[in-house]
Amino acid sequence: MKVTIVGVVVAITATLSGATTSVGSPSGEAGAVPLTKVLPQPAEVRTTAGVAFDLESDDAVHATGGSGDAKAAADFLAGLLRKPTGYALPVRSLAAGAEPDGIVMALGGNNSVTQAEGYQLDVTSRSVTVRADDRAGLFNGIETLRQLLPVKVERQQRMPGPWRIQGGRITDAPRYGYRGAMLDVGRHFLPKTDVEKYIDTIARYKINYLHLHLVDDQGWRIEIKEWPELAKIGGSTGTGGLLGGFYTQEDYRNIVQYAWARGVTVIPEIEGPDHMHSALASYAKLTCDGKALEPYTGWGKSPDGGLCLDNPTTYEFLDEVIGEIAALTPGPYIHVGGDEAAGRSQAEMDGYFEKVAKLVEKHGKKVFGWQEAAGSLPAKSVTEFWVPGNNEDRIIASAKAGGKVVMAPAMHTYLDQKYTDSYPEYPLGQTWAGPTSVQSSYDWKPEEQIAGLPATSIAGVEAPLWTETVFGINQAENLAFPRLLSIAEIGWAKASSHDWNTFKPRLAAQGPRLRESRVNYYLSPEVPWPLGS
Repeated sequence: MKVTIVGVVVAITATLSGATTSVGSPSGEAGAVPLTKVLPQPAEVRTTAGVAFDLESDDAVHATGGSGDAKAAADFLAGLLRKPTGYALPVRSLAAGAEPDGIVMALGGNNSVTQAEGYQLDVTSRSVTVRADDRAGLFNGIETLRQLLPVKVERQQRMPGPWRIQGGRITDAPRYGYRGAMLDVGRHFLPKTDVEKYIDTIARYKINYLHLHLVDDQGWRIEIKEWPELAKIGGSTGTGGLLGGFYTQEDYRNIVQYAWARGVTVIPEIEGPDHMHSALASYAKLTCDGKALEPYTGWGKSPDGGLCLDNPTTYEFLDEVIGEIAALTPGPYIHVGGDEAAGRSQAEMDGYFEKVAKLVEKHGKKVFGWQEAAGSLPAKSVTEFWVPGNNEDRIIASAKAGGKVVMAPAMHTYLDQKYTDSYPEYPLGQTWAGPTSVQSSYDWKPEEQIAGLPATSIAGVEAPLWTETVFGINQAENLAFPRLLSIAEIGWAKASSHDWNTFKPRLAAQGPRLRESRVNYYLSPEVPWPLGS
């Protein structure tokens, strides 16, 4: 039987609209992680002195009766906890009005946070309750709860308790609805299991979109039934002639489902009108002269990788590719590329994207493109900013017409950039937009990237990882982490809470967790990592 300890509220951060002040943990909850150590930083934290919840072997995880979303969240959480605790943790239906001991996933009801993806987390000596008005909020609450448990919760074998959580309340919701990570599998292929491992890590920090760059000059990475040579020839190689491969449609379905089960939506990208050399090497009928190109294994953009825009087959091809991808993708977006289309006139770009956008919409999806496509895409499309001084007038005009912008400024968010000029001794990482330190990945403001852009048009932020220099998931992780956690914080936490000095210790606390999760993160000297990191 759990015994309630009478406590008092001793620490308050801020309301959802106010400034945030980090507060330390009171004594009395020995072994419990302070509620204030969560990353991204929650909107409001209230700590109850002398109170803690201890998960015990006879506890269960309860889910709102009749809710598939609450049941899915409860199943996911129970699955996370069973291995390290060794507890059975059955998932049970929660009757209306019931207040059971244990862990509760409650959809709707007495929830003070009504913003999309928001949640309320209450910890007493008897129970831990996550309340939300939507599925995403429940999963965000789970990821916060995960960080409040001891580091050993990430173990894949049974560990001794106690499994203690500090008492109090967290009320939380995101600053932006879009918090993305882009993974380039076109330049160098990453197997399905590696992509899933990346998903595991980004989901822990409330990244809710995985933008998969499936096509580039060096590789075509997705099976298309109507165009089988795309995978066979276009997917046969990569930058330097290495790390070819592709996902079968079943592989891709599995990735999408794996992500969805962790609160992450996949956005597939099919590049164009340039960066398409892999397709032109696969089918002669896509080229302007009817002769297939040799596969491209060079560094960077192919000089011959542009689609033939006067060729009717180009649009028949795109229609069938987009159709198959759309059928495999339950998420709302298809990314159509558009970057680095040097030599294309504005009329060509406008004409191309008008046709491609109609194909995307025909297949029931919304259009997403790089900033070069802004103004060429329909009103209310999403464009992604990555480099200053390019097409900004059209980005602003598009935003004022109802379009949205995702901020991914290369000098701050491109995870393929080296941390320092000397990182590392082997040829991993680039410097054309860097080097980018951990502090540089944190010290920037989305609303200040384009002068004159309405702040309300910013959908969120994204951290792209290009893979010309990346050979496998270990190198990808070392470049991505811990900097991707900076982007997660910018995308989630209130602007008023943004402070490098208070961020550093919370970032440092994630080191042991990343290590237990077998994530190959970079031990940047900028961060005061604890012993054992």
